[in-house]
Amino acid sequence: MNRALDFVRDRSGFEMILIGLSAVYLFLFAGAPFVFNVLMSFQKVDLFNIASIDRPFVGFANYQKILANPDFWLIVRNTVVFVALSSVCQLAGGFALALFFMQDFAGASWLRGLFLAAWITPGYAIGQVWKWMLAGDTGIANYFLRSLHIIDGPVYWLSDPSLALLTITFVNVWLGIPFYLLLISVGLSAIPRDLYEAAELDGANAVQRFCGITLPLMRDTLLALVALGAILTLQQFDLIAALTAGGPVNSSNVAQFWSWQLSFQSYQIGLGSAVSVLMLLVVVVIASIYVAATRSERAA
Repeated sequence: MNRALDFVRDRSGFEMILIGLSAVYLFLFAGAPFVFNVLMSFQKVDLFNIASIDRPFVGFANYQKILANPDFWLIVRNTVVFVALSSVCQLAGGFALALFFMQDFAGASWLRGLFLAAWITPGYAIGQVWKWMLAGDTGIANYFLRSLHIIDGPVYWLSDPSLALLTITFVNVWLGIPFYLLLISVGLSAIPRDLYEAAELDGANAVQRFCGITLPLMRDTLLALVALGAILTLQQFDLIAALTAGGPVNSSNVAQFWSWQLSFQSYQIGLGSAVSVLMLLVVVVIASIYVAATRSERAA
């Protein structure tokens, strides 16, 4: 008993216990499901043999079916548009708000808290609220736009194939901006104020201070944020499920939701696993950019 207590009291021994427990947790809840999913992408898995250990091995047949699917390139295009537009607009909006809240004015902390409150709200709940506001005939968005004489009749934001993808992208941008606001504010607060004061004494205006000080010093942080935001957007599921469920006619369908549809609506679990593995490869590339950016930031 005393030996066990001495082992726990010993700092290195206690750290080994924590590391071991963390490794077991990661294996059970991340490593094992990951390996299981990759294996299923090379097997024929459906509702009838999902619980079986002995499932037919089909090699790359699932990937070939995914690439040959007539919806594949549409969903790839939708995913690229959704992720790219969301990342760029969230970064721009978050940066603008972070610069705004760097100013000293009454109620700044309270206003910043309101933005963050939206971000911590579950995505499905946010989606349901926006779905009500964007309803074609009864939504408050159309009522407000008609009151301003911007539109003449109802706009079907979520059921029009030409608008659905842009609409869910807009909502995702609105939901993600507070995340960028928080992290960019931390980065801006780390920039020494002396640099701005010296530049101002030298006659630099606000635009010159922004281009000459803020952007260069925030470059690595912004690159890391774009990569991290793209990964989070690739994982966005509940917002799409609440707003459009990928419709109409796949016009707002993206890879992560398509994987779920194949697995849990069509019960083509092998195909759904193949889509998720392809997404994983994209995430690995983006994560590599993120890691490289954070390493560069630490080195600086």
